[in-house]
Amino acid sequence: MSADDVTAAFADGPALVPYVVAGDPSADATETYVEALVEGGADVIELGLPFSEPIADGPTIQEGIRRALDAGMTPARYLDLVRDLDVDVPIVCMTYYNLLLQYGEGDGVDAFVEAAADAGVSGLIIPDLPVEESTALEAACEAHDVALIFIVAPTTTPERIERILERASGFIYVQARMGTTGARTDVSEDTYESLERLPEGDLPYAVGFGVSEREHARAIVEGGADGVVAGSVFVDAIAAAESVEAAADALREKAAELSAGIEDATRGEAPEPETTK
Repeated sequence: MSADDVTAAFADGPALVPYVVAGDPSADATETYVEALVEGGADVIELGLPFSEPIADGPTIQEGIRRALDAGMTPARYLDLVRDLDVDVPIVCMTYYNLLLQYGEGDGVDAFVEAAADAGVSGLIIPDLPVEESTALEAACEAHDVALIFIVAPTTTPERIERILERASGFIYVQARMGTTGARTDVSEDTYESLERLPEGDLPYAVGFGVSEREHARAIVEGGADGVVAGSVFVDAIAAAESVEAAADALREKAAELSAGIEDATRGEAPEPETTK
């Protein structure tokens, strides 16, 4: 798949973009989890490449990264994992710039992007790379047909948003609130303010940070988003499960729940009331 496939995933309506950490708790388990997420309704998979200093991630994902690193996940094993996946949705790699710089024998960024594209990665999210310093990565992504996805925070200035829109591809990741990742109980007002100040363009806007419930997904799409990103809620489910099978069931169910929230918004309906047994 290519950079255009990432954007195309949003073409038929708002997309669900779940995140899990590759190798948490093993590569084989991750393959099972990705399949479960797609069965639950995922349109794009954001697959984290573990890095020892994940500054954009909160405690939940930090623990998932620690488990993956302890289990031996490396960039090379990550690419092998992506290559072995048998799903028909784009895979977006979320990681940190130092891993790209250190990859290969002196070729760094371009070597990593080429290897990622060959393995089946369709897009990159690098949260610690400022748009002003992204020239080399942008060139590598264009050369190897990989989407370069930037994050827009509530504090991102209009001038920087303009630069991001000029360089981005795939979709724009809209940070719903300040701080790091982590499940929340509500949708921040920053979400709606961020969406309102983003101009109409060719790329879809997907909102993440704090999404964990059906109502969150509905509210975000009703607020004007083209997609919903959720991570910590899935990593939490993996940590809480007693087996790979139980975790896969939980991921499938949560993905279906968030997909239902997206559908609620597109149909203009309130969520169905929960029933007790």
